[in-house]
Amino acid sequence: MTSPLHGQFLSRDEVRAYDKHAIKLLGIPSAVLMENAGRGAAEVLIVLGIRGPVVIASGKGNNGGDGLVMARHLSNMGFNVTILLFAKPTELSADAAIQWNIAQQMQLTTQIWQDKHLNERHLAAIFGRADWIVDALFGTGLTGAVREPFDRIIHCINGSGASVFAVDIPTGLDCDTGVSLGSTIRAEHTVTFVAPKLGYRNPKSLEFTGRVHVVDIGV
Repeated sequence: MTSPLHGQFLSRDEVRAYDKHAIKLLGIPSAVLMENAGRGAAEVLIVLGIRGPVVIASGKGNNGGDGLVMARHLSNMGFNVTILLFAKPTELSADAAIQWNIAQQMQLTTQIWQDKHLNERHLAAIFGRADWIVDALFGTGLTGAVREPFDRIIHCINGSGASVFAVDIPTGLDCDTGVSLGSTIRAEHTVTFVAPKLGYRNPKSLEFTGRVHVVDIGV
């Protein structure tokens, strides 16, 4: 897919400015941008081919919200989807909370993993049964190494044997430099929004992103 910005790469600050432009100046609600992003990401994953269960690993921020939108659209298309929320529902960003509530009303399969002392064996078993794991833990705003328990969650995902699909940027990869910040998701495919991120110019980032797909969010 081609970028609507025609080959440009966006830094972390430029991503924020782009969202601010869409929301403040154009008047597009942030929830609409999230819907467009999640739906577009789901469409990419469907094209890649889904043969079995999909596990969505969602964090508390808007990246997690994108994953929740994906879960809804994949479920509507008849795919077997499980959402693992690695946060308390009360911690979710405003837009992610909207998507979480929709998922509850639709009675999608959800599990809340909020304990730092998570059962890695149980978690690894869930990931091990997946065809695809969607990494929607952290987005472009991550600036430091992931902390517990996310380093162990990443370890479970990378060791699962499932195909991994990262949303916007693999968790643990720096948006601006394309350098691993420590424990980092290794994805076969990454769907990113509006334009590739600045760090994707670093050839070493391919080790973590796999093939990058760019999705328009309607601006």
